Amino acid sequence: MRRVDLRGIWQLSQLGSGESIPAQVPGDNHSALLQAGKIPDPYWGDNELAVQWVGEGDWVYSRKFTLDQDILGESSVFLNCEGLDTIADIYINDQHVASTDNMFRRYRFEVKEHCRLGENEIKIVFHSAAKIAAQRSRQLPYEIPHSQYPIQSPHVNLVRKVACHGGWDWGCCLMVSGIYGDIYIGATSLGRIEYVYTTQTHTDGCCKVEVTAEVMSPKGGETELQVSLGDIRKRKPVMLKPGLNIVSTEVEVVNPRLWWPNGHGEQVLYDLTVAIAGDEVKKRLGLRKLEVITEEDEIGLSFKIRVNGVDIFCKGANWIPADALPQRQTRERLDDLLTCAAAAHMNMIRIWGGGQYESDDFYDLCDEKGLMIWQDFMFSCALYPATKEFLANVREEVIHQVKRLRDHACIALWCGNNECLGALNWFDVSRRNRDRYLVDYDRLYEGTIGQAVDEADPTRLYWPSSPCGGRGDYSDCWHEDSRGDMHYWTVWHENASFDAYFDVIPRFCSEFGYQSFPSLDTIASFAPESQFNPTAPFMEHHQRNPAGNSKIVEMMTRYFRVPEGFENFIFLSQVQQGLAIKMGVEYWRHLQPTCMGTLYWQLNDVWPVCSWSSLEYSGRWKLLHYMAKRFYGPVIVTAFQNKEDELEIWVVNDQHQAQTVQVILQIWDFAGKIQKEEEYTGVAPAGGALLLAKRPLEQLASRPDEVFAFLELTGDGVQHYNDHFFTEYKRCHLPDANVKVTAKEVDGAYQVEVSSDLPAFFVTLETRGIRGEFDDNCFTLLPGKPRTLVFTPKEAVTLKEFDDSLKVYHLRATYR
Repeated sequence: MRRVDLRGIWQLSQLGSGESIPAQVPGDNHSALLQAGKIPDPYWGDNELAVQWVGEGDWVYSRKFTLDQDILGESSVFLNCEGLDTIADIYINDQHVASTDNMFRRYRFEVKEHCRLGENEIKIVFHSAAKIAAQRSRQLPYEIPHSQYPIQSPHVNLVRKVACHGGWDWGCCLMVSGIYGDIYIGATSLGRIEYVYTTQTHTDGCCKVEVTAEVMSPKGGETELQVSLGDIRKRKPVMLKPGLNIVSTEVEVVNPRLWWPNGHGEQVLYDLTVAIAGDEVKKRLGLRKLEVITEEDEIGLSFKIRVNGVDIFCKGANWIPADALPQRQTRERLDDLLTCAAAAHMNMIRIWGGGQYESDDFYDLCDEKGLMIWQDFMFSCALYPATKEFLANVREEVIHQVKRLRDHACIALWCGNNECLGALNWFDVSRRNRDRYLVDYDRLYEGTIGQAVDEADPTRLYWPSSPCGGRGDYSDCWHEDSRGDMHYWTVWHENASFDAYFDVIPRFCSEFGYQSFPSLDTIASFAPESQFNPTAPFMEHHQRNPAGNSKIVEMMTRYFRVPEGFENFIFLSQVQQGLAIKMGVEYWRHLQPTCMGTLYWQLNDVWPVCSWSSLEYSGRWKLLHYMAKRFYGPVIVTAFQNKEDELEIWVVNDQHQAQTVQVILQIWDFAGKIQKEEEYTGVAPAGGALLLAKRPLEQLASRPDEVFAFLELTGDGVQHYNDHFFTEYKRCHLPDANVKVTAKEVDGAYQVEVSSDLPAFFVTLETRGIRGEFDDNCFTLLPGKPRTLVFTPKEAVTLKEFDDSLKVYHLRATYR
């Protein structure tokens, strides 16, 4: 098949304006305007408000291209468009070709009659999605409600566009438009490949792979299906008929090398090439058997992932788009964020339904890194129409995305929406007439999306909503911890203390979270030093959760002494966030196999903001991410105080084999002396948890404000440490520790030795203005036990620059 690539530099203009500027494709209009100096940086201060006019306008992308006789001589000349955001009219040589209204679909239009030999021009007019959404809302026979956010473009639920473009409780409102995917002119007389997908059948020592190609042929004709998988080659003669053809063949792989999630084995990927009718598709295929097990049991309904016969405890976080400006969502940026996720021992990412189906790069990277994907369809926190036109549009979207993505080893399941089942009870209008809205809900998520998934990928589970109790269960699952997956927001939204995590035993917790402020480096990217204050206007503009800052401050007063100064406040907010998630994860991990997954909210940010993320907008690790690297470790030791006033000491083992461990429990006083030391040994079962000891608190900490516990685990190739305070940190009389650091350069990285004369808590090293990560951070530092950390920079930096940038925090230093 012949192609003329239309990516590159286009011209962008506002409809009706004579002025145009260069615009990158793939790319968006806001990025082009920013590069041309036509708008201010929307992330600085409250500039977001000054650029709202962009989303209210109609925008025209145009460029010229050349077609030769070889292209025009083919029977079919078509335009391929992916990622057109959102409501568009397409013109070639001033002739209307087609209209589109779903950015999640791929469109292919026959355009031969509109093209000419030599120079041609294409124009794509993007109409204001904000205005069309408002117009559609006025035409509704009854209200279709949606969630409300502080700065918002309303009714985005009525158009098939990234929902969070219209604002969220962590995101800015930038109603971007543009071209984000492949766009080209294709030409063929014999055929073009629409989709290639495979089905695996695993038996002992063998994997049979059925390879299917959907081929559209203008006139039909003889050709050959050629398939190569690794070193295996297969050929099959094919007679195409005019129209759509579905052809397949089977390849058998003997003794396959299997693909495993991160931390459980290798991520082996076989090269797959499928060629037919002069067209070709290349992929990388991970051979694995992945099942989602949902079974009725004595508790309720289980929810667990089984890969290659092994039950996997899912450890991860929720993903939102990498940037509010789509042009910045580069492979390099995605790679950095996903590498950070894998480095924290994550094995699953949930792609949240208010964002987007991610690029091919994203899923390729997840295949490589062993990050399983919980894939939402793009519906979130709202109700949606159920008209014939809307449902038909959604069906095409789902069929395309499922066929596009189903061959990725990382895809674990398809989920119909985020919180839309619960949303039936959020709005007065739907509570008053739940039957009407439930019928619409069922038509969309079961009658349309569910049936489309069953048709396009019968190999995977379809889970209709998150949270929910499975297909056919339309109950409100918000506070139901015994069935399916759960979103647990009692700690953040209801202001419960962190020990509220002990009150539930979820089968799989797919959302829970706590906020913090980003680092000073990130804050300096949107605010001047004069606004370094939690209640300053720019700081409040970059906090989208109502009362979010107040919640952070109020919770801080429960656990900590009030910090002095803005820097210490920022630091302590991150400590607090990390402790909240650590408490939930460690408790729920020790409950396996009853609980088999924790995905905290959220991994990343779309702009510099105060949020629930563990990775800041820049990719810098918050302290939560450092803690996640420890609490998501393959073998961990943890301790809990139970209701019988005992300290329970547990070991959790995610490995495929039992692990013999030794745990040393030390009770230290704050003067730096060990008051008690005990040693435990045991065998932690494969994929399970072991209770090592129960110790009465009165025997360990008769005066809980004067001592703390430190635990060290060693085993076969594994180490882990943890600590435990017996009361709130604010009640303890912490020593004024003298923490010292010395640094030296080693092979392009920097070794930092950290020591203290007295116990120091949440010791954190920060590099100002230098990108990179430490191998550990935010830890307890004991006297006589110095730590050596390694900092790996992401850019060239001298030792002096590193030394000058280094800042040390610890809990006692936050107050007088």
